[in-house]
Amino acid sequence: MAEDKARPGEFDLIARYLRPLADDPAALNLTDDAAAFTPPPGADLVLTKDMVAAGIHFFPDDPPASIARKALRVNLSDLAAKGARPLGYLLGLALPADWTADWMADFAAGLAADQQAFGITLLGGDTVKAPGGLTLSITAIGVVPSGTMIRRAGARVGDVLLVSGTIGDAALGLRLRLGTIDGAPAGAEAAHLLDRYLHPQPRTALAEAVLRHASAALDISDGLVGDLGHMLKASSVGARIEATRLPLSTGARALVAAEPSALASVLSGGDDYEILASVPRDQVEAYRQAADAAGIAVTPIGEIVAGAGPALVVGSDGVAIRLERASHDHF
Repeated sequence: MAEDKARPGEFDLIARYLRPLADDPAALNLTDDAAAFTPPPGADLVLTKDMVAAGIHFFPDDPPASIARKALRVNLSDLAAKGARPLGYLLGLALPADWTADWMADFAAGLAADQQAFGITLLGGDTVKAPGGLTLSITAIGVVPSGTMIRRAGARVGDVLLVSGTIGDAALGLRLRLGTIDGAPAGAEAAHLLDRYLHPQPRTALAEAVLRHASAALDISDGLVGDLGHMLKASSVGARIEATRLPLSTGARALVAAEPSALASVLSGGDDYEILASVPRDQVEAYRQAADAAGIAVTPIGEIVAGAGPALVVGSDGVAIRLERASHDHF
């Protein structure tokens, strides 16, 4: 971001770029220190917060609209996995010293587009200068009928594990961008993998099906095996996954066939933002039908088994696949 001597100060920045995003009366037109939000009758609020930082979760030279979308969508993904309908969000924006008015305008436009797409609004937040790189913190707010939020705990022996969409695209897209994988696809397949890293697709349309049919669920942010491990620990159960059943895009499947390390990236690379649900066996068909009606594919990849511990992942030969790490570690 080049220096922009015409850029506004903090309060003008809020008025120019962020106030137009706050069209809910609860936001008080961003003229107060807090929002005044009343939840719908008979509903519980579901709150989640994710932070993203330049050089960690996105590249500093990524398009500002894409950065905005990623910051918002990773939070919407958490709400979807809880079965929650999104309502609004709070934004913490720490801008580096070299931000520009054009950059901020594009960033706000990205938020505006996703607000329209997902039916949410900005409710408030804060803006500061960042001594390091750009950092964003979003607190997303959703609702579920009282007492119904789907937790990580709740998976039961005999449940079927189903995952939405395709797995591994974002992790492989990051490796393509970094140039750390051989046999890279070209054209549309490469573009798909790169876009999946840049623009997560929160499965908000699947939230109602999760709420109705899942006994436990979470979104896959840090890696399939690692995130499943959180569910297993919370539920005091184990799991068996068959690697051959993982839903892969065309580009990901080609990379897995060509590069031995690609399967490990699929299993543990993170940034999928797909929903992993533990569903009672007698509810699986209803869940799949509800997902299909929502336009989202869900695929059974394994089952919950007795005995607490990490998930067992087996290959086509039935032999356990051993991973150096189960998931991405932020520290």
